[in-house]
Amino acid sequence: MPEEARIARLATVGKDGRPHVIPICFVLEGETLYTAVDEKPKRTRRLQRLRNIEGHPDVEIVIDHYDEDWSKLWWVRLRGRARVVEDERPLRLLAEKYPQYRETPPRGPVIAVEIESRSQWKGS
Repeated sequence: MPEEARIARLATVGKDGRPHVIPICFVLEGETLYTAVDEKPKRTRRLQRLRNIEGHPDVEIVIDHYDEDWSKLWWVRLRGRARVVEDERPLRLLAEKYPQYRETPPRGPVIAVEIESRSQWKGS
């Protein structure tokens, strides 16, 4: 189920110890999650998430599904260590999952999260 989800939330920690949570597009490959800085409008390419990962690579990701029928609810929380990578393969995987990335490929950088643990819950 989480592999098919369209959006997740990435939580990083800033230098001040405060959490920083953002929605991301992602792809899972084995025990690694990839996300990339894409071409949606941004003030800078030197994003807070990238600065946070440089200083504190421990991250959490929540992938979830909401439905008015609460028996269909589910979530998965992934904990791991993130790093910024220069790799074309994750960009191709993201383009396979998201048609928008085929039309406007992300330039990166790419964040790779090596998943160390996962927990999950579902309503039924």
